Amino acid sequence: MFDPLIDTTLLIVAGIVLVRFWPRIYARLKRIDDANIARIRQEREDRRDRFAHFRHTLDVASEQVDEIREYKTRDERTGTPVTRYLFDGDTFASRDEAERTRAEKVGDIARGFYRDLPRALVERREDGKLR
Repeated sequence: MFDPLIDTTLLIVAGIVLVRFWPRIYARLKRIDDANIARIRQEREDRRDRFAHFRHTLDVASEQVDEIREYKTRDERTGTPVTRYLFDGDTFASRDEAERTRAEKVGDIARGFYRDLPRALVERREDGKLR
């Protein structure tokens, strides 16, 4: 006796929730769609770019390195509020300095990949996976 009433009530509540949160849902779906369009466009451009492999290597290396964190504190000498930047356990006075240190670390990881690449390719050839 109550099953149709419960089903109808749940359907109405779901409709109200959907109408209420539709702008947020649509915005999230739009961001996902835009990201997919940008990814497909980048893949097409990469087919024509002979340096795309280096960019992808740097992107992967960048994902493996922590981001720079910004925080507010007081200057040790004057006591005035200042912004400091934290990266890899070190504190930097300027963002440029922290970015430079982060870029060096990303570059080191990318160079390590290319340093290990010939050995990895030889191992794959010996296993018969690469022809």
